[in-house]
Amino acid sequence: MLKAKDIMTADVVTVTPDTTVEELARLLIEHKISGVPVVDGAGNLIGIVTENDLISRDKRLHIPTIIRLFDAFILLGSGRMEEEIKKMTATKVADICVKKVATITEQTSLDEIATIMSEKNIHLLPVVRGSIVVGIVGKADVVGAITRET
Repeated sequence: MLKAKDIMTADVVTVTPDTTVEELARLLIEHKISGVPVVDGAGNLIGIVTENDLISRDKRLHIPTIIRLFDAFILLGSGRMEEEIKKMTATKVADICVKKVATITEQTSLDEIATIMSEKNIHLLPVVRGSIVVGIVGKADVVGAITRET
């Protein structure tokens, strides 16, 4: 059974929270990748940012629904609006990256990787040793590994 260490890309392109959104876009295009881990100065994983995070910057702003009940006004979905505005005006990776990141280790099996990707609808999984990024597995890596195994 193949493991993450067998299919991961070890030479991982990473960014820091201070990387600009423009620099991120250039990196994704230049390296023909769909996302990158966000790391601190020591290489510790602190988030992940993908093409989807960039694309969501340019979506339409959803204005919350306001309901009047007696003499009170109730905003539905107002917490998301602040988050959406922050992403739309983002200039740094820190403003658009996902901070709750699913990760795997070098010993994670191919079937477990496929399960995580499928169940969590994730296309990139950082491979970590402790909290240090040592590789990354993308959906193309999984598909390639599956075809090699059969």
